[in-house]
Amino acid sequence: TMTNTHEKAPREPFVHIVKRAALPWWQAWLIRAVAVLLALLFCGVLSYLLTKQNPIEIYKTMWDGAFGTKRRIWGLCQNIAILLCLALAVTPAFRMRFWNIGAEGQALVGGLASAACMILLGDKLPTALLLVVIVVSSIAAGALWAVIPAFFKAKWGTNETLFTLMMNYIAIQIVSYFAYIWSSPKGSGTIGVINSKTMAGWLPQIGGQKYLLNILIVLALTVFMFIYLKYSKHGYELTVVGESENTARYIGINVPKVVIRTMLLSGAVCGIAGMLLVSGTDHTITRNTVAGRGFTAIMVSWLAKFNPLMMILTSFLIVFLQKGASEITTKLGLNNSFSEILTGIIIFFIIGSEFFINYALKFRSAHKEATK
Repeated sequence: TMTNTHEKAPREPFVHIVKRAALPWWQAWLIRAVAVLLALLFCGVLSYLLTKQNPIEIYKTMWDGAFGTKRRIWGLCQNIAILLCLALAVTPAFRMRFWNIGAEGQALVGGLASAACMILLGDKLPTALLLVVIVVSSIAAGALWAVIPAFFKAKWGTNETLFTLMMNYIAIQIVSYFAYIWSSPKGSGTIGVINSKTMAGWLPQIGGQKYLLNILIVLALTVFMFIYLKYSKHGYELTVVGESENTARYIGINVPKVVIRTMLLSGAVCGIAGMLLVSGTDHTITRNTVAGRGFTAIMVSWLAKFNPLMMILTSFLIVFLQKGASEITTKLGLNNSFSEILTGIIIFFIIGSEFFINYALKFRSAHKEATK
């Protein structure tokens, strides 16, 4: 007897995800722009439902929060510069596939070194020499904090993500300890403005603008990092190590040396960011001086595809949205949590846009559906 077996063909899913070929840069940025617009629309609707305010007024408030006054514009540029500096710091490590999550602690230690020089040497060294000591000590402190996990990774293959993350918490506790030791008044746990009368160790103003030197330093670092990563031998080596350690070893690259060298650079730039915060901006230090920007910088670097020039745009976008969301909560009389909710929603949309840049959704065609 013959048995006819009719095996039912597997049903094709209604939608499946397909990896895209690399999109042209303008299409990728168009998708990101649409994501930002959708995020703003969603936040406008949410704000209206909760506050009954006109969404147009809400967007105007966001704009005023960033660009409403000359002082706000300079504050915006300063915040962009600090965030960009930290993003530049983590980028070489990320290019090497070394996941440096410790920018927060590295910058905090660099800032602590600046504060120590200002407190202990402020009345002992001439201004120019004091600034040199501050710069060198901040760079050295940041680099030292970064090279510790790099050494363990290169020597014993430890997990750099957990190691650098834990180093953040150690740095926070060290800063808390010295904030108590140097507190003014004693026992208050806060240092206050350092050298408020003599301004010893404060970065000089240019053209009467407090933040201009900070911005120029970060712009110079941006150009340096772009050239370093794209055209230098060191940049080539860390990229090869990131793509394949075996290939790197095969062509004669000393992988442990590259890991340690790259993290020294990453930590050094974090140290500069800490110096700009303490010596060039706040003139004091607390455990919250970096204020989470070390983690936000990871997203800035990733969204820019580790391109230092594109990081200027992504840093601006993040800071603008944060400033705008903060202004909404202030003007509408809401608490800071609402600002953080709006910022989180917008960032979620931006991160989500990367999915549609890298993948396409393919729907089951009507013709295939009819033939089944």
